[in-house]
Amino acid sequence: MVHLAAQAVRAVALGVVVTAVVQSSLAGIGLAIAGVPFVKILTALMFILAVAQVGAAPVLIAAVVWVYAKSGAVWGSVFLVWAIFCATLDNFLRPMLIRHGADLPLLLIFAGVIGGLIAFGVIGLFIGPVVLAVAYTLLVDWVSEGEAIDGRERG
Repeated sequence: MVHLAAQAVRAVALGVVVTAVVQSSLAGIGLAIAGVPFVKILTALMFILAVAQVGAAPVLIAAVVWVYAKSGAVWGSVFLVWAIFCATLDNFLRPMLIRHGADLPLLLIFAGVIGGLIAFGVIGLFIGPVVLAVAYTLLVDWVSEGEAIDGRERG
């Protein structure tokens, strides 16, 4: 169980950090192409917000308003589509990365991350999946042990 807990914590940490890097990098590229000033500072801010589970949306909303005001409707609309893609990327990428690292059902990981975040805040990102992973593994082992005993008695 200790190994499973360590594996779940590692998977969640990797999922959170890699998702933050990908999300802030793609959003930063969009900011640079759109001509938004202070791209490096805004990209770093989006990375920090993504790690803190706020996401890049607050920065991207302000940037969309700026692009609409400075570059017009065409560039503003194109950047809006890119901003929506970047802002919602973490909803799909993080659970996939966590599942890949922990080899647990995606719904279980997702429920652990969201439930842990709601119940315990940022530290719950790690507590929730670990508790559910350990409980799930214990339940699966318990059920499979019962099936093995039933199979020997009947056979």
